[in-house]
Amino acid sequence: MRRRDLLALSATALLAGPARAQTMRRVWRIGFLSGRARPVSLEGDAHGAFLEGMRDLGYREGVDFVTEWRFAGGDFGRLPALAAELVRANVDVIVTSPAIASRAARDATATVPVVFAYVSNPVASGLVQSLAKPGGNVTGLAVQQSDISPKQVELLVRAAPHIKRIAVLSNPMNEGSAVLRKSVNDAVESARLMVVALEATSAVEIDREIGRLNGEADIGLIGLPDPFFASERQRIAEVARQARVPTIFGEPDYTRAGGLMSYGDPLAKFIRRTAYYVDRILKGAAPADLPVEQPTQFHFAVNLSTARTLALDLPASLLVTADEVID
Repeated sequence: MRRRDLLALSATALLAGPARAQTMRRVWRIGFLSGRARPVSLEGDAHGAFLEGMRDLGYREGVDFVTEWRFAGGDFGRLPALAAELVRANVDVIVTSPAIASRAARDATATVPVVFAYVSNPVASGLVQSLAKPGGNVTGLAVQQSDISPKQVELLVRAAPHIKRIAVLSNPMNEGSAVLRKSVNDAVESARLMVVALEATSAVEIDREIGRLNGEADIGLIGLPDPFFASERQRIAEVARQARVPTIFGEPDYTRAGGLMSYGDPLAKFIRRTAYYVDRILKGAAPADLPVEQPTQFHFAVNLSTARTLALDLPASLLVTADEVID
């Protein structure tokens, strides 16, 4: 090759180098492990809130990051295998919901950062050492059920003063339900009411457990947070209405589906906020040093149509405190 041609080739390579470097930018790979069913569309779904949160922070999906979605569809036995899949996919961080999915991710890796979206009492669940200093590779957003349960009991009694017993609906396949159940049971007993335990792991069991309350005039129902229940929220609300049982849940989606009331926070709010943690971690922060966040205000929703179906005359003092009234 002539010297003049060699110099021209070298100059071309130098000019192309920076441009090529720009096209080789890092594309982050983010895993998302959920115990819920895969939504038909992420648009408008709670899980889609994560993508909204990333966009708010300037990340473009498909350009700056890609998401590896894994949904257990309420079958919690699948979570360990799905978590292992994400680790093998070499994700940079794993976002999880709920506690049982977070535990599966933590058990699958001690090095990949894990950010949980909605966990009740993460210290008691063993996911973190403390809220201020999580330690290890796990951090995220939590809600203390002990802050919510007494208010749920209070609201249920205010809406239906005739209540003497409260049924607590839980999913025994959800390991996190034990902590939740104790918190609710303590709140019910503190109000000098009787606890009635209901357990369901299938649609048939939901129909049977709630259906057996039909005709019990002195009972209300608190539904514990659970991915399977979330997918069956319309069924739960309808069976409770047919049994004429006043209900309260943690997420407003249940109230919109026909439940009487909800007091807590939308899952979407928590999932959207996980983007903040992901951003910090991608920029070099260690999960061990990122404090667990907890909400200080909760969303109260009431369904007036369901109240009329149950022949409940809700007091004005209750309605004026609602953040959302559905009719």
